[in-house]
Amino acid sequence: MHPERSVGIMSDTKEYIIDQAYKLFLQKSYEAVSISEISESIGLTKGALYHHFVNKEDLFKAVIDKYMKVIGLIDIREDITVAQFIELEINHLKKIVYTISINDQSFVPVNYLSFLIDALRHYPGFAEEYELFFDEVISKLKIILANAIKKGEVKDDIDIDLVALNIFSTTVGITANFFRRLTPEEAIETFKKQMLEYYKILKR
Repeated sequence: MHPERSVGIMSDTKEYIIDQAYKLFLQKSYEAVSISEISESIGLTKGALYHHFVNKEDLFKAVIDKYMKVIGLIDIREDITVAQFIELEINHLKKIVYTISINDQSFVPVNYLSFLIDALRHYPGFAEEYELFFDEVISKLKIILANAIKKGEVKDDIDIDLVALNIFSTTVGITANFFRRLTPEEAIETFKKQMLEYYKILKR
């Protein structure tokens, strides 16, 4: 077999394992899913599975890296307007929702929240990374709001700390839209309306 083709097949197999494992971890829990079950689900022997991943924890980390690490607004510039920040949030949230959703399964919010809790418990450093991300985004948003006040984009009597926290909390709170049994498309559209309405209140 051609070396490049062999590498491609290996990569495809690894991605397939990650995708199938994600479904199992999402349906059950990290503790409840065994290597044997994963192996049976993907149609590979344990030996073939261990060829790609050292153990279940290694596979779980790979799943988290693919399906959870997307959650993070990287490279937010502090010189953008509040309107531009909101647009970035909306577009980024679309990316998150369509990444974590599985085409052949209905989205069950409690399963995803359980999956997130498993990530916090079983992925060393994941909780700290999340905390740093929250702090970084909120800090940058405060600067964006302060600049927006100076430029006359938003009202000058707002509490920057609280407004930054409220905007970010609204983003995290999109899960409430899923608990209302909205589809991913409906949840995103509702979130978009929430953010634009909030911006109307903030505008000068």
